[in-house]
Parts: sequence; C-alpha cells; structure tokens
Amino acid sequence: MSLLDGYAIKLDELKQHGNLRQFRSNRQHGRYIEINQQQMLNLSSNDYLGLAADLQLREQFFDETPSDQRIMSASSSRLLTGNFPAYEALEARLSQAFQGRAALLFNSGYHMNIGILPALCDAKTLILADKLVHASIIDGIRLCSAKYVRYRHNDLEHLRQLLQKYHLDENFNRIIVVTESIFSMDGDETHLAELVRIKQQFNKVMLYVDEAHAIGVRGEHGLGCAEQHGVIDEIDFLVGTFGKALASIGGYLICHPIIRDYLINSMRPLIFSTAQPPICMAWSDFILQKVFTLQQSRQHLQQISQYLKQAVQAKGFDCPSTSQIVPIILGESQKTVNKAQALQQAGFYIMPVRPPTVPQHGSRLRICLNRQVNTDDLDQLIALL
Repeated sequence: MSLLDGYAIKLDELKQHGNLRQFRSNRQHGRYIEINQQQMLNLSSNDYLGLAADLQLREQFFDETPSDQRIMSASSSRLLTGNFPAYEALEARLSQAFQGRAALLFNSGYHMNIGILPALCDAKTLILADKLVHASIIDGIRLCSAKYVRYRHNDLEHLRQLLQKYHLDENFNRIIVVTESIFSMDGDETHLAELVRIKQQFNKVMLYVDEAHAIGVRGEHGLGCAEQHGVIDEIDFLVGTFGKALASIGGYLICHPIIRDYLINSMRPLIFSTAQPPICMAWSDFILQKVFTLQQSRQHLQQISQYLKQAVQAKGFDCPSTSQIVPIILGESQKTVNKAQALQQAGFYIMPVRPPTVPQHGSRLRICLNRQVNTDDLDQLIALL
C-alpha cells in the first residue's frame, strides 16, 4: 500500500460530495474576469471598492514613487534589517486615522489572527468567541494555552450570560471576547455598540474585533464599523486586513502602545517572518489615503447590497446579510456547485462555498458586490436565480 493512498481516498471522497477544490487560471480586466476564454462579471472578489482593478491608480502610484523607493524585498524581519521607512509611514498614517492609537503591521490577516491571541493569552485568560469567527481566528485560539468557549452566533444575550458566569471565577484574570464586525460567509454583522456596552459592565473584559470585511466600506472615512458606531477607542484589539477593499496585502492592529510593544517582543509570526516588501507598504499607504475620500462609493455599495438582499429574499431564499457580502443559501453541496456553474455560463462569476468553510448543509452561493456593479447587472442576475 502506497503512503499516498490515504490522501487519494480522501480526495476522491471530496470529489464525490462536490467539495473538491482546485485552482483555476484567470485573467481580470476591470470588473470582469476571464476563465477558459469566457468573460464574466466578477462577483466573487473582495475588491469591494474596485481599487485593485483600477489601472490608473497603479500608474499614478508608480509615477509618484521614485525607483529607489520601489524596494521589492525586505530580506529580513523588521527586528533585524527589515524595518524600512515605508512601514513606519504606514503605521503613522493608521495611528493618525484611528484617533492616535498605536498601530502594528503584519504579513497577512492569517498571520495576524494566529499570532496575537497566542502571544497575549495564558492559563489565566478565558476567550469567548462567536461561533462563526473566521478559520484563522479559530486556529489562533487553538494555539493558545487559554480556555475558550464559543457563544451562539451574534447572540449577545448568550455572551452576557457567559460573562456573568465566568467574571467572578478566580481562575481567570482576563476575558477576551472575540468576534468579527462583518462576517465573511453570512455577510451579517455584530452590534458593536451593544457589545461595547456589555464590555463596560465587566472590568476583566477586553474586545478583539476583526474588521477584515468592513475596513474601507464602513464609516465616514472607511475605517470600518468601529468608526461607523463611534467605538474605536473602546475596542482593545481592533484588527483588519489590506487584502480586500484596500487592494493590497497584510494585516494591521490598532491598540494601546503597551500591547504593541508586548507583541513585538512575543508574537512568533511577527518575530520569525521576513517582513512584507516595502513597496507593498508604500502601496497600502497610497491606497489608504484614497479610501478616506470614497464616501460616495461606500454609499453606492450599501445601496446595491440592500437592493440585492431584498430581491434574494423575495425569491424565497434565506439571506441574513446586512453588507456587501450577500449569500444565497441552498444547502446541499452539489446543488450549489451546479447552480454556480449555470450562473457562470450565463456570465456571472459566482463561487459556491461548501463545507468545511461553512457548516454541513449550509452550502451557498456567495455574492461579493463592489462599486463597479449596478442595478441593471443585478436585475439580470436575479432573473436567473
């Protein structure tokens, strides 16, 4: 028996259940994506503001960035020789935007989420996490020495009950509540203002909020749901990514300066990774300044999101979304794959999302809207559902 047989059997099982994943070569042109010489409207990208698809922005960036500043590799961690000026400039920009709080950069959202909690938590820490937090957060929690309990999705009353249960427990001197502002699969969101009110009732509690799908698209200046609800200063660990609406790469943390210094000295993915290329940091800084001014784009995105959600619900589908991520929950994996293929043949690139990304029998079409989409596009799509 070959040592590979077990893997081959598991791959075959995935294929039989419609859950086998494969890379697909593609070319992207503005709001369209081309696969196998078929051009489709791209409704699967996280480029919510259309900035990654904007060729003029790239041209402007390179025109304004001297050749000697186009540094393609850090060649080191930031703690050795990799702390280039572009890093400090971007962190300063973030700090200024987020009301003077400290900022720290990471190589990716995944690095960020698997590194922060393990560095901060010990056996005297309790983590209370929303049931549907992202896989990267779950992986980070599993790396912790802390006890963790998951509360029912978006059920803040259940969270309150757990806090009342554990707050007086002398085994814990710190409780970290972990959630996302906009959830990546259902497109629904946490009631951040209420979450902050709950936190303020318990002196052991700290908040960890992932804004990966909110940064750029929420708030007057695009700083996320925390800005929208006026609670930036109340969230102890406010994290997000540059790889979605901000059209770049990497993750960031907004926090107290003591937390920043502590992570620099204790967070393994930060200490033992080569830093991102400085040119990526310069691009992120360039994009961030653009994002501050895109309120009209944010309003358009909100309008078309609501338009599509209402149409999906009118068709009889379950759709919990309150954001630009609009799921159409079909349940069975193969049915979902077949529907996605039919929509792709009709010119709409929509991907099926299947277990283990979502729970069993929770397969869905996940539509990601962006500012380049209009209601005429959506009317054509809705007619095919």
